[in-house]
Formats: sequence, C-alpha cells, structure tokens
Amino acid sequence: MATDQRVCIVTGANSGTGYVTALELARSGATVVMLCRNEYKGTAAREKIVAETGNQQVELIVADLAEMAEVRRAAREFAERHAKLDVLVNNAGGVTQTRRESSEGLEAMFAGNYLGHFLLTDLLLEQLKNAGHARVVNVSSMAHKGAKLDFDDLQGRSSWNAMRGYAQSKLAQILFTYELAERLRGTGITVNAMHPGAVASGFKNGTSGLVKALVGGFYAVFGISPEKGADTILHLANAPEVAEVTGRYFIKRRPVATSKASYDTEARERLWAVSEELVASVDEPRR
Repeated sequence: MATDQRVCIVTGANSGTGYVTALELARSGATVVMLCRNEYKGTAAREKIVAETGNQQVELIVADLAEMAEVRRAAREFAERHAKLDVLVNNAGGVTQTRRESSEGLEAMFAGNYLGHFLLTDLLLEQLKNAGHARVVNVSSMAHKGAKLDFDDLQGRSSWNAMRGYAQSKLAQILFTYELAERLRGTGITVNAMHPGAVASGFKNGTSGLVKALVGGFYAVFGISPEKGADTILHLANAPEVAEVTGRYFIKRRPVATSKASYDTEARERLWAVSEELVASVDEPRR
C-alpha cells in the first residue's frame, strides 16, 4: 500500500460515490474519516474498506448533516483526533419527496445537502489551514441550472416542490463554493465543486410511489457507476495539476461554466449571511 500522510473527510461515505471516494483515498494510505448518518451502514462500509485496502486508519463519525447540533459534535470529535485536514469532500446529499423538518426546525433537504456542509466546512477551517495545502470538494449537480434562490422561502414553507428544492440546494452549494474560494485565496486552501453524473446509487431512496419508479427507471437506463461518478472527485482531491485551481466547477475532470444565477455575487454574499444566521439560530447542544 502506498504511503499517504493526508487526513481526509468524506461525507456520505457509506455508499455510492462517497464510498468509492473513501475506498480509493484509503487505498492510497491516507487517513480517511467517514462521516455517515447511519451507524450500521457506516460501520459495515468501514469494515469493507479496511478489509479491501489493509488500511487500518479508516475512522467513522456518525452524524446527520441536517442536524446542526450533530454537525458541531462531529467537528469537535474530528478536531479532538486530528490537528489537520488535507481533503474535505462534501458529498452527502439526496432528494426527499415530501417536505420534512429537522428536529431544529430546518427544512431537512436544504439542511442536509447544503447547510450542514456550510457549517462543517466553517468549523474545520483551522484544521484545513493547518494542512498547509488543503482541498475542499463540493459535490453538486447539473440540477442547479434550473434553480434560482428564493430568499423569501429558502425553507420551502410557502411552496414545496421536491425537485425545485433539490435544485435550489445544489445552487446554494455552488454559490458557497465560489464565495468560500474567494474568502480563502492566499490561505493554501482550494475550493471546487463538481457534477458526478447520473450515478446509479441510492438517490431515489427519499422518494416513493410513481416518483420513485420514474427516478429509478431513469437511473437504470442512463445511470453511471459510482466508480465513474467518483472519478472527478478523486481528480480534484488528488491530481497535482489542480493543486492551485480554486473556485471552479468540474464535469468529467474539466472546468465548465455554471448557470447565470450562480455568478450573482450579491446573491452569493446574501446566501452566506443568511446561512450564518440560520446555523446561529440553532442552539448549541445542551449538556
């Protein structure tokens, strides 16, 4: 096994592109921290990765990214174990057919796809800076191209549509990517987003009935393997040629343009401020 001194976090690492990303980073010899919502699935995935790679430095932190208290706990748990973080892959996400709120009153899909990653990244900035040259990879989607942020109803309380909500969360990820990249210029941390493709994984798990059948049928016909979906993630995490590239969006290892809405600097700054307000509005866990 190759020697890799990096410390990496992969969210949503128990299946799909997240699992393949964690597996390949572990295969290189890196210390890999799998951040997963389900302890049973996360433990099983960790055991498989250790068995296949022989790398014992694979860890599991259980946290639901839709719950900000759990994100804070996960960040503290990581910081207690590790002084640095070389690679942060914000991969976890999905679509839910019906509107659901977290225990903290946040719309769960927006929180899990975007807001939890916003908070996690912010809480780990010290460890990222300690790495000297760190990389943040945000797994977004081409679905962002049909979205525009509705700042009057980010939580979908007035009007709910699952795919519109999903697209909005993915646009938020890209706006976050561009804003964070600007804020971190000169720190040695790069921040990029990517689209993995139509990965045939557990994307439809949050749906039911006809919607689940239609989504499942689409991925059965057009879906690509998690290995292909993870290729650009691993490229951004590993490749020397993108070591200094920041604030870009990639498809099939190539930087491409995003939607017109994603380049709105005023919206970018407003989203950052709103995101800070939302995570600050949720109390720290009581002990």
